[in-house]
Amino acid sequence: MTNIQTITELPEYVAHLPEDKRMRFERVFRIDRSTGYCSVPETMRAWVTTRFGGLETVQHQHVIRVTNLVTFDGALYNPLRRRRSQSFHQSPPPSDDSFSQPLLYTAEDKFGRIYGSSCLTASNIAKWDGLCSILIFKDPDVLSFTQESIRDCLRTSLVWAERAHQYDPEARYFIWIWNSGAKAGASMAHAHAQMALTRGMHYAKVEWLRQAALRYSRQHGASFFDDLLAIHEDVGLAFQAGRLRGFFYLAAGRPKDTWIYGRAINDDLADAMYIALKGLVMGCGMQSFNVAILAPPLFPESNEEGWAEFPVIVRIGDRGAQNAVTSDIGALELYAQNVIPEDPFEVMAAWQHHRAETNYQAVLHSAIA
Repeated sequence: MTNIQTITELPEYVAHLPEDKRMRFERVFRIDRSTGYCSVPETMRAWVTTRFGGLETVQHQHVIRVTNLVTFDGALYNPLRRRRSQSFHQSPPPSDDSFSQPLLYTAEDKFGRIYGSSCLTASNIAKWDGLCSILIFKDPDVLSFTQESIRDCLRTSLVWAERAHQYDPEARYFIWIWNSGAKAGASMAHAHAQMALTRGMHYAKVEWLRQAALRYSRQHGASFFDDLLAIHEDVGLAFQAGRLRGFFYLAAGRPKDTWIYGRAINDDLADAMYIALKGLVMGCGMQSFNVAILAPPLFPESNEEGWAEFPVIVRIGDRGAQNAVTSDIGALELYAQNVIPEDPFEVMAAWQHHRAETNYQAVLHSAIA
């Protein structure tokens, strides 16, 4: 048997292993391969050919997802992403911002674009999953979000998910992420989020959380998520944001690690995100950040179990100062345990102080009344 040359060959390689070795592999690992397509406009084709080596390479991409079924660690592989454009090495003039003219300089999904009042979708030019798209904000400033713009972004994203599910009915698991700023992992300075709808099973870390919650429930006869919120309420780290509850997480992944529980991806969730983010930026000095929305399957099958107690969860983490030279993670965070340089109680106090001064809660109550 020849050696594997690229990760895209892994499914076939495993399929042809001797039975005992293949069975051992499949006890530990699951492999999913998805194919991503995008339509490249004429105005981009010369650039795509130069950057990626050809149109077909971009218009027809394979993504390999490897999941450890024991620990639920996982990885998504598409070598094409090494060649994606980055605009942070300099301050480009507006004409060099491809996201400022998305109809000319971004690709679109096979099922078209979705338009909101403050955003529109584009197909990810270097995909991290088969159905994986960008949500481009009309306002390029990553810190200029408003209550209404976040509401509109989530509404637009749900329409995209519905359209993606119609395109591929087996794709049911949705994730929404926002890397705000270079330190947070964004490759373009223009404000944008991303979303994906995957098939087979949820993303590894979401599935790991679901499995951990199920084990807790079986062992203790109580909801893990309810108890987690109650514990943070007991120590003074829980808060109300609009109609929803959240907390600053004690076992933080990054500084200012914020969780919000929702019941759906809706305006209530958007309002709570706005309250949390605005307070963290304006009251706690957050400059760059990551946001993720983790949700049960948007399009569940009738026989699917184990998601009943899993809420929609917003997670927010601070990634440090934009002008910092060093990374905010190192070997200890990657391989042992996170080191968090901020006291969550100090974050909570600063966040609450800013909210009291600006009275976001009253504004939101009037907006949603």
